[in-house]
Amino acid sequence: MFKLSEIKELIKLVDQTSVQELEIENEGARLAIRKPGRTEVVNVQTSPSVHTYVPAAAPAAAPAPSAPAAAASVPEAKTAEPDTSNLHRIVSPMVGTFYRAPSPDAAPFVNVGDRVTEKTVVCILEAMKLMNPLEAEVNGEIVDILVENGQLVDYGTPLFLVKPL
Repeated sequence: MFKLSEIKELIKLVDQTSVQELEIENEGARLAIRKPGRTEVVNVQTSPSVHTYVPAAAPAAAPAPSAPAAAASVPEAKTAEPDTSNLHRIVSPMVGTFYRAPSPDAAPFVNVGDRVTEKTVVCILEAMKLMNPLEAEVNGEIVDILVENGQLVDYGTPLFLVKPL
């Protein structure tokens, strides 16, 4: 069964990120969280065979026109960026909060220019009060740190660029 504090934390994480839908099963209970605009909302159920569907509110018409405009400007911005095709991207394997150091008063795990090995811890990702160390995955040199300390990140968000050695 899910604790109310866990459900609140999950709702907050989904609300603060671009994740649209999250489904979790735990000890026979199923929790599904979906952002407004989805076609259905599934309530917490203790029996996997029973589901309650509630129609979601219709999405607002105003945000839709701005999305194509934003998408159109992205390719233009990419043409001005340097070529990173030869660099390895370390990406977030989960939704959580990115931390560069083990504690607020400690030095960062890595800085731009640092050499790392596959097992070098480069950051911590916090999800539901659990601290998850993330390793570099490759031998190389840190070229860029793409997110800010304390920033919420989604699954697949690029965190670091590494020049393989």
